[in-house]
Amino acid sequence: DEALEFVKKSELVIRRLLEVLMKRLNVKEIDKTKELLLMGSKRINLNYYPKCPNPNLTVGVGRHSDVSALTLLLQDDIGGLYVRKMDGNSWIHVPPISESLVINVGDALQIMSNGRYKSIEHRVTANGSKNRVSVPIFVNPRPFDVIGPLLEVLENGEKPMYKQVLYSDYVKHFFKKAHDGKDTLEFAKI
Repeated sequence: DEALEFVKKSELVIRRLLEVLMKRLNVKEIDKTKELLLMGSKRINLNYYPKCPNPNLTVGVGRHSDVSALTLLLQDDIGGLYVRKMDGNSWIHVPPISESLVINVGDALQIMSNGRYKSIEHRVTANGSKNRVSVPIFVNPRPFDVIGPLLEVLENGEKPMYKQVLYSDYVKHFFKKAHDGKDTLEFAKI
């Protein structure tokens, strides 16, 4: 019940974030069609990472970017989430802050923004002394939606960097291979 309530209460935050992000892409209004494309489906995960006596010998979750448009993450106070610096050479720990959310741009929004917004590569490490819990909400297009650069992004003559792809095909491609950073985006590149 608490997880479902979390999803329900996140709706306002998601909508407001997307309104702000879309304005920067020349999308004046999020009509019903755009709303369904940006947030037509949601998935919540309840992740449990048990303490590990040898955390250096295991991986919590390998490096990847999310296939979503946005991800809202509620962390406990243990920590273990790392994001790759934009230079690609090092990782930054994302310290948990009580009563806050971590917001990630996902691959779907990178594709729809024609690369103006970048999905973030991240990973999770195991902890040697405590169990860890995280609760991400993945905000996605619907499986049968076709994603590609939004028309508003391309209306001034910008060349598309990504092709139009069926979202379910993109997700299937992500899940049929090992976590390998942001390589899934190659599937959608022109």
